[in-house]
Amino acid sequence: VFVALEAVLSADNAIALASISKGLEDAKLQQQALNFGLAIAFVLRIALILTATWVIQYWQFELLGALYLLWLVFQHFYSDADSEGEHHGPRFSSLWQAIPVLALTDLAFSLDSVTTAIAISDQTWLVLTGATIGIIALRFMAGLFIRWLDEFVHLEDAGYVTVGLVGLRLLVKVINDNLVPPQWLVVLSIALVFVWGFSQRSPELRTDLKSL
Repeated sequence: VFVALEAVLSADNAIALASISKGLEDAKLQQQALNFGLAIAFVLRIALILTATWVIQYWQFELLGALYLLWLVFQHFYSDADSEGEHHGPRFSSLWQAIPVLALTDLAFSLDSVTTAIAISDQTWLVLTGATIGIIALRFMAGLFIRWLDEFVHLEDAGYVTVGLVGLRLLVKVINDNLVPPQWLVVLSIALVFVWGFSQRSPELRTDLKSL
């Protein structure tokens, strides 16, 4: 259950981290940013799990996480659009600018997944195992999404829409926990958004394929 939950919750996180790392021009730096960013993120996740019973007593943490994720979405959709009308994530001039953004973004997502996992089980070792598997899956998926972002026109926008959904879910949870939509509905919504994200290939890619 935890493995499946972490894999599902990692999909929208992965697209967000891939989009952020694309803010670096060099492909090698993008991979390094993911490696260092997720290494720090792993440490932060472990710390979050070990202090989860204390953290969940303070709604301010979830509010900060929600506002941070919604700020990322706002920043994306209000950025300058390219020639195809598509928006792109933040731009970085160095590796060390991207790393803390990646780590903080994963931490904000973890507030949702960790509290969900803690609610299901009070066995810390099991939650730690799920988090470890989640980080590994996240690194693999983010690497794939970096490539797919160049191939599919709407994928980056779709990714940020799912980030917004997670941010709104956290915000609703702070306001009134009884109004939070069930996890299956969130997963279904994310899946539908990703169907749209993969619905159109880049015109340049289609031209290259035809020329082969």
